Amino acid sequence: MTSRIPRDSRLRLVRPRPLAAAPRAVNQRHPHRPAPRPPAGTPAAAELAGMARTGLAGAVRVARWADAALGPGREGATTDGKATLSDATAERAATDLGLIAAQVRADWDTARLAGLVEVHGDSARPGWRLRAWDRDDSAVLRGWVALFDAWSLACPEPEGQEPAAVAEVVSAMPQVLSFLQLSAGPVPVAQLLDLLQQRVTELRTERCEVPYEPGTEQSAGSPGATNEVTAPDTPLAPLLDWALRALASVGALTYGDGQATLTALGNWAVWVKLEQICVAAQSPAGNIEQSAEDMLRGCAHLRPNAARAEYRAWLAARPVGSAVGELIGAARGDDALLRGLAFEALRVVGAPAEPDVRAVVDESVLRPYALLWLAEHDGADPEDAHEVLTREEATWLWVDTAAAVADHGEAPMLVRHLEAAVQPTVPQLLDEVRAVGHPRTVQVLVALAAAHPDPALAKAVRRAAFQVHTGG
Repeated sequence: MTSRIPRDSRLRLVRPRPLAAAPRAVNQRHPHRPAPRPPAGTPAAAELAGMARTGLAGAVRVARWADAALGPGREGATTDGKATLSDATAERAATDLGLIAAQVRADWDTARLAGLVEVHGDSARPGWRLRAWDRDDSAVLRGWVALFDAWSLACPEPEGQEPAAVAEVVSAMPQVLSFLQLSAGPVPVAQLLDLLQQRVTELRTERCEVPYEPGTEQSAGSPGATNEVTAPDTPLAPLLDWALRALASVGALTYGDGQATLTALGNWAVWVKLEQICVAAQSPAGNIEQSAEDMLRGCAHLRPNAARAEYRAWLAARPVGSAVGELIGAARGDDALLRGLAFEALRVVGAPAEPDVRAVVDESVLRPYALLWLAEHDGADPEDAHEVLTREEATWLWVDTAAAVADHGEAPMLVRHLEAAVQPTVPQLLDEVRAVGHPRTVQVLVALAAAHPDPALAKAVRRAAFQVHTGG
């Protein structure tokens, strides 16, 4: 059995296809290749989205309650009137929804991890996925995949476990999930434990540490022993039990009677792991007829020159003033990819857009994009335009761009995005990302940890995501 187990813990069950390799030419009638087909028996996307809606119904209910009860202009549950989940807010929600406060808090945490609500300091607002929940299956599935990626935050880890042991199990679980997917049926937990032990041994060997051998001793002064190393006799069974329970809590698998089985959603997510559900590029005529948001979505997979041609055609079909207003409105939304594309379209508009762009410089969400646009409009070299941003603004833009990559790109793109950070080291980047307060920080860090091949770096990023999630 062991000789057939892949050694790479990263899920690469879908052929890599960066965004730059996916677009079609404007005048091309047929795609380069058909989309990858899921394994036989995988439910249709609409059916999978229905399963995700059912599993996240509690989180959606609490998020909608918060939107209705705590939105601007409504009576808040706290003395400061902010939309925070204080004790009073949780009790009020429990009373209104007929739940207990603990369930409200659990559903609130799930809603945050799935992107249904976004927390800004001590206040919160509905995420864009909540707005699209009933009408957009792709938004539902992306929300569920975000929760799936954050499974290690969905369930408290066992008490008394070494942090290094927990990190090793989290790093090893992608291979366990891959094995479950390839098995296409129930797998005994004892078999999964054997696989987990082998994978932990591989991780330790890759770091030049002693092999994992239950029951052996290692003195604190022996070679390879550090505070970050898992003790060789650390039992992995409790941690595997925690991991399987956490994955079951997000709906990725069923766990009981000494065996585990991927659900239809879990099987699909493992197969498609980093293949994002994006709107296919539309024909030029179709884009011209669309709203700014739909036009930008339609251009998301076009090459830059083809996208600019689409922007020009779309702009030519409507008055400049209303077109610029539509583009800025799309940029204010919660999809970071559309924000970046909207300012690319505004670059095509040029000088007529300058007054509107200057008017949004003080809006925190748009400020970095507007400052870069204005710098380039004033003649700065695009390679040097970033110098107009403060360190905090550049960090916020880095997180926003990472959110777009996490939602619409693939793992290698997210890993390469690290190189675009202004911070010289990853610890500095993590510290400043935590401080900048971007609403998608947790999801970005979880996705980066899942994508990065370096176990030590992935562990540090996961720790930062957990600290942001818990407010530490």
